[in-house]
Amino acid sequence: MQEATTTQLIHQVSEASAHNITHMMMLLVLQLAIIIIVAKIGGYLFQRLLKMPSVLGELASGMIIGPYALGGKIVLPGMGFLFTEHAGFAASAELYGIATLASIVLLFLAGLETDLAAFLRYSVVGSFVGLGGLISAFVLGDFVAVLWPGNGIDSFMDPAALFLGVISVATSVGITARILAEKQKMSSPEGVTILAGAVFDDVLGIVTLAVVMGMAKVSMDGGEVNWGEIGIIAAKAIGFFVVVTSLGLIFARKITAVIKKFKSTEIIVAICFGLALLLAGLAEMAGLAMIIGAYIMGLALSRTDLAHEIQHHLQGVYSILVPIFFCVMGMMVDFSVMKPMLVFGLVYSLLAILSKVVGCGLPAYMMKFNVRGSLRIGLGMLPRGEVALIIAGVGLASGIIDQGVFGVAIMMTVITTMLAPPLLVKSFDGGSGLRKEIEGVSDDIETIVLEFPSRDITEFLFNRFVRAL
Repeated sequence: MQEATTTQLIHQVSEASAHNITHMMMLLVLQLAIIIIVAKIGGYLFQRLLKMPSVLGELASGMIIGPYALGGKIVLPGMGFLFTEHAGFAASAELYGIATLASIVLLFLAGLETDLAAFLRYSVVGSFVGLGGLISAFVLGDFVAVLWPGNGIDSFMDPAALFLGVISVATSVGITARILAEKQKMSSPEGVTILAGAVFDDVLGIVTLAVVMGMAKVSMDGGEVNWGEIGIIAAKAIGFFVVVTSLGLIFARKITAVIKKFKSTEIIVAICFGLALLLAGLAEMAGLAMIIGAYIMGLALSRTDLAHEIQHHLQGVYSILVPIFFCVMGMMVDFSVMKPMLVFGLVYSLLAILSKVVGCGLPAYMMKFNVRGSLRIGLGMLPRGEVALIIAGVGLASGIIDQGVFGVAIMMTVITTMLAPPLLVKSFDGGSGLRKEIEGVSDDIETIVLEFPSRDITEFLFNRFVRAL
């Protein structure tokens, strides 16, 4: 009798769990349906009517339908609100997981579209651009937190001040990559420098976050900073980036040679995308962002003749998933938390803009670019987007910053994200961003440029052309 009762209880629990999972999936499907439709329509309206990048429409759509706006008021019969907070987070774990997958797709394709030769050529400039932006943004973010009256922050080493500096550092390479792709400037000198600078900026930003988190935890516990442990964290993050990028570039052709033995385009593309997901997960385990691992894999495969096929087959996935990512980022904006610290938030946002434009533009001007090119690079490094939101969420969850500082971080993220796309698009209306003497092309020579899907195809056609001659 007791065994029968236990069996019935287990059966009831299993049915209840299955019902809950079915209910969660049903809600997720409805949410995705609304997000995709609204995001695509919003992107279309911004692009066609307002002549602005579609990413702005997708972000605005997320703000409108998020849990802090209409999503928190629309009730589905028998299911509750359409979008609600989950443990203080604007999206459910399932929905945020899909948004994370979309960010991996975005950066993987951005890596595939990057001209590797140009990336290596401008990697030195990109590293200085990223370092200049990091130092200027961190210093200004920390200083304004201390110097602003009434904040309750009286030391430059205060955990909240340090965190405001870190939040100001994080560049959203995803938003910039989307704009460069729409303008077909991904492989331009400015585009490659921006992406290289954003990657270095992200790596250094994650290292800075690890250092600040270690210092903040020690400070909150009343102890002394263990610089040895913090140094190990920083070395691990930098080492992963350098080693994996080098190995990827060295063994990319051998890896693709093995994959091509399947002689099926669908299998080849699926395996390559699986490798991107694998490297993204390993990057997260090493203390870096997942998007860094995805970009490294795309960059490694950009040298191979598979790059064009992968791009072609993933384009449909890109067009569906990436708008979901930006819409979910928009959903995280809570307008109510911005009101108490509105003026401070505006000043902080203004300095965040200035720090990237000057801090990234000045190193670019000192090395290869003219004023126009330097401005493009500074504006390309301007948006903070998802990285700043994630860092701000970490600070809030750990108790390092309060809701007021979190609201300031959101305001800065929204302002820089909204301003960067139209300014970046407008900046590309002029001529070359390189100095004439560096560009190496005189005004009296007509240059014909032919674009091919990959470097391998270019070399193949060039060799055939030489043989024909």
